[in-house]
Amino acid sequence: MPEYLSPGVYVEEYESGSVPMAGVGTSTAGFVGLAEKGPVIGKPQFVTSISDYMRIYGSYLSESKYGDKRFLPYAVESFFVNGGTKCYIMRVAPSDAKAALGKAPAVLTFAAASPGEWGNRIKISVTPASRQKSPIYEVQGNDCVFKTTDGFFVGDIVAFDEGKSKTYNKIKAIQENTVTFENPVNPSIVDKAIVPTKYVKSSEINISIKCDDLKEDYNFVSLNPDSPDYILSRLAKSELVTVNVAFKESETAKPPEKKVEKNSKGDKADDTSSAPSIAVPEVSAPVSGGFLPPFEAIGAKGTGITVLFEGGSEGNIAGISAADYMGSNAGPGKRTGIQAFIEVSDVSMLAVPGITIPEVQLSLVAHCELTKSRFAVLDVPRDKKKIDEILEYKDMFDSSYAAMYHPWLESFDSFAKKRFYLPPSATMCGIYARCDLTIGVHKAPANEVVRACTGLEYDYNSSEQDRLNPAGVNLIRSFPGRGIRVWGARTCSSNGNWKYVNVRRLFIYLEESIKANTNWVVFEPNTEILWARVQRSVELFLSSTWRAGALAGSTPDEAFFVNIGRNTMTQDDIDNGRLICVIGVAPVKPAEFVIFRIGQYTANSGE
Repeated sequence: MPEYLSPGVYVEEYESGSVPMAGVGTSTAGFVGLAEKGPVIGKPQFVTSISDYMRIYGSYLSESKYGDKRFLPYAVESFFVNGGTKCYIMRVAPSDAKAALGKAPAVLTFAAASPGEWGNRIKISVTPASRQKSPIYEVQGNDCVFKTTDGFFVGDIVAFDEGKSKTYNKIKAIQENTVTFENPVNPSIVDKAIVPTKYVKSSEINISIKCDDLKEDYNFVSLNPDSPDYILSRLAKSELVTVNVAFKESETAKPPEKKVEKNSKGDKADDTSSAPSIAVPEVSAPVSGGFLPPFEAIGAKGTGITVLFEGGSEGNIAGISAADYMGSNAGPGKRTGIQAFIEVSDVSMLAVPGITIPEVQLSLVAHCELTKSRFAVLDVPRDKKKIDEILEYKDMFDSSYAAMYHPWLESFDSFAKKRFYLPPSATMCGIYARCDLTIGVHKAPANEVVRACTGLEYDYNSSEQDRLNPAGVNLIRSFPGRGIRVWGARTCSSNGNWKYVNVRRLFIYLEESIKANTNWVVFEPNTEILWARVQRSVELFLSSTWRAGALAGSTPDEAFFVNIGRNTMTQDDIDNGRLICVIGVAPVKPAEFVIFRIGQYTANSGE
């Protein structure tokens, strides 16, 4: 309760009505597979087009090198062609694949951002640069008064440019316009002229990275760890390379040998020489503590250098195993394969296009069952043609969180310039997305045209489908005059309540939407007022879902119910902080079997 301590008029706001609820997205897909390049560890990358995919993961894959593991780029392309708009990609690579390394200057180590031969095409150009300069107004020993200290940072190596000569020093401290250096400064640098000719200049490098049509430019990069433009910070988001600073902590050259003389007591007299320390111009010479500009400190000379890359390899593609696709969970930022999708929350369907290793597909299904927020789309092995073979393979799966499609689709390989057969899983994800975006998740993704498909590897008839459809194998069939269409909407479940794809995906949508929009309830007082607000919020959301045609019934009362109160919670539940709301919905079922009963009719038959 608010505390009132003096007389007056007080206005308070409070919330007593329902809280609006918005449905979560259902059209985002996730794919796992081999690619030419791209990260293999960490969070899957978000792409919105095939060109976006190619920027991150490279082009199509050749059959001669990748064989039956080359389908990811083609599958992603088919996903977008068939109506998909957004997806996440997780690349898989053999464990012995290597990233290309750059023949870098002395203290820098460059490597391709991900393993693969693609990295051998990277070129880096490094040139000296200076972003800021300032005249010096006063010098007192190690202290200088700058006109402006903007762009200078503690730890920077700067150049004192007097026109015909340059010397270098390191900034030790900055206080307003007064800069303190490690070594004394020659007063000859002072220039108070209206148009000065002597300056102190910052010392940076420009880095340009190029690979094929991709180019990244990083200007005014610093080798000072205390600078906001430090090379590790600036290049951290590079999609092409990673960089490490390999030099040790600073070590300066020894000053000239001192002449040691004895005093009258026979003790060694102190040498009064004050020769400044100078940087050691060798590979281990530190940039941060020496007095060489960054471009020279990294071992470069002249006006620019080029770093070439080599050593990148694809590894043993034939030896890639189920474990590589299944991935490992080494914690945030270190997950691989299917496990990496723990990192993203908005994926609603998953596929590993063309990979029909049972362990991989079962792992994919288990992941979807565990999260309960996504749906697995499976391919039947390409060589399974006979009905008995397909049914035997299907018997390994029994889940309402997965659906299986067959046969493979004839398409055009724009890389090899010939026709080939594409696994249908990613194409189906695109069709799922198309139905979701045009009608809604409650629409069965069936009787839909398969775009950019010129044929099927196998043609099945109605009699053959009579055996496959009840078992949960969805066929894609060709119909004269109607094109190639998806002709099945069954899950892999033996439970009749969950036999339709759209029913399971509708419940995923409802559950995730309610969960995402009721976080405001947590830690609120568990009273009748809260119960009424929760009930009203859920009822309004389900009413809008019913009006969209996703729920059966001619009235909202026939379509759903929401119960919350003493009839859903005991006092023990309340005492233990539990709020229990019971919701029931009547999902629409697809008209899978359309039956017209026709009989003979005569004028007197109605009497």
